[in-house]
Amino acid sequence: MARKGTGVNRGKRFEMDRRTILATGAAAVSSVSIAGCLGEDEGSAGTEVAIISSPAGFDDNAFNDNAVEGLEAAANDFDLEYTTIEETEEAQYESTQADTAESGYDLIICVGDNHTDAMETNAAEYPDQNWMLINNMIDGADNVSGWIEMNNEMSFLAGVVAGVMTDEEFAHEDSETDPDESIVGFVGGEDIPLINAFEQSYIEGVEWVNDDAEVLTGYAGSFSDTGAANDVAESQIDDGADIVWHAASAAGAGAFSAAQDNDRFALGVDVDQSVTEDQYQDVILGSAVKALDEATYQVSEAVVNDDFESVVGEQNLSIEQGGIDFVVGQSFEGELPAAVGENLEEAKGAFENDEIELTCGPTSC
Repeated sequence: MARKGTGVNRGKRFEMDRRTILATGAAAVSSVSIAGCLGEDEGSAGTEVAIISSPAGFDDNAFNDNAVEGLEAAANDFDLEYTTIEETEEAQYESTQADTAESGYDLIICVGDNHTDAMETNAAEYPDQNWMLINNMIDGADNVSGWIEMNNEMSFLAGVVAGVMTDEEFAHEDSETDPDESIVGFVGGEDIPLINAFEQSYIEGVEWVNDDAEVLTGYAGSFSDTGAANDVAESQIDDGADIVWHAASAAGAGAFSAAQDNDRFALGVDVDQSVTEDQYQDVILGSAVKALDEATYQVSEAVVNDDFESVVGEQNLSIEQGGIDFVVGQSFEGELPAAVGENLEEAKGAFENDEIELTCGPTSC
């Protein structure tokens, strides 16, 4: 059923390695609302950066923490200090952004498309402030570095792995697939256009390798409620899903626990979650990842070097640039069927050659 692919050589702007993708990111973020982190220079830093969370907040072992890890690296390499500002209420983003701009930071990073509307106002209101927006861009703003991760490509890769594995007879410790039924699951966080694009692109990845597979989908209604995500995943597993992928940020741990409790498997998102959620590493076959830490590092470096104009406007993380990939979970290295790697390489090559056209863009359908 699976497509047979061949390896491709890829020119990469970003080099991703599974062991360096947010292996320590969660430890870099304080659980309090505002916390500073100094680099090697304990005095006043030459460059000051603030990062405002998405609604999932920090300590999500995924999206937000990956962004912070890039700042941690920049603080170690440059005369730079960063501050984390946790704001989980989208209604507060405009005022939180404005208050942060009034504080005089050299760069303000806003994590997530949820910040877009507020930043459209504040980028104009504070034209001398350098901004970085993750998951969108602001048209015409010469003070915003807008980073659009090709989440649709990332989701497609997750779908490819799920579509291959559901037809494979595979067991690890207490978990196993059911090759007699081709059923996989998707658990979203909030039912919003961004996550709808994750869902549809995942479905298309599954179908690309497995026309007979059924994809069960559902939403937890939250990016932080692990219990709600667990309930959705449990329901899908009860209905026959043997592989479940989530796009639910911190809530996604609930999907992992459902897989673990029911002897099935799961896939991680954004970072290598077999490392960041290592209590579930025995069921996390792998993770669809993006080098967001490389993006925050790059923009911070540009500010340090007084070269922010080099990163203004739309910037991308894509398969072609090496910023999107799929990494095998740490408990499954060398264990997954060869068809997984073959199909992943074929899919990545097809994206690089513009041979795959997805229904949805990276932020919506």
